[in-house]
Amino acid sequence: MSKVLSNATNLQVLYEDNHIIVVNKRAGDIVQGDKTGDKPLSDVVKEYIAIKYNKPGNVYLGTVHRLDRPTTGLVIFSKTSKALPRLNKLFVSKDIAKTYWALVKNKPKKEADTLIHYLKKNPKNNKSTAHIKEVPDSKKAILHYKTLKALDNYYLLEV
Repeated sequence: MSKVLSNATNLQVLYEDNHIIVVNKRAGDIVQGDKTGDKPLSDVVKEYIAIKYNKPGNVYLGTVHRLDRPTTGLVIFSKTSKALPRLNKLFVSKDIAKTYWALVKNKPKKEADTLIHYLKKNPKNNKSTAHIKEVPDSKKAILHYKTLKALDNYYLLEV
């Protein structure tokens, strides 16, 4: 079996219709190509669509949102150019919200809270730094969390 077919057949598709496809992103996968040159999930999804529907040539796929490389979760892709701006608008208007579950080692100071920081991206190492006060070229970030469960050595948070 070719590597292309292997990647595409190992893809976990959770929902698909004529306009969107929702897939499970595993830890370590990148959603879109970057300077590492690693094969992105978007390419794997395109291969899956090409194989499943026997499509010759290029397959259209729009990236609606991303998840960081270490993060697992559901990623929505647009299968049509018409659906992409509509889905983007839902994220911008907050009609679609991302919810994360995180296991953390340290007990949060509060059971639930809202954290406000200003993120400044460093393009050299592709990392962001959180600041308590606004700094030049930073972006305001608001995070809500609540503790769902206390385990032996960890805490399960909904973010």
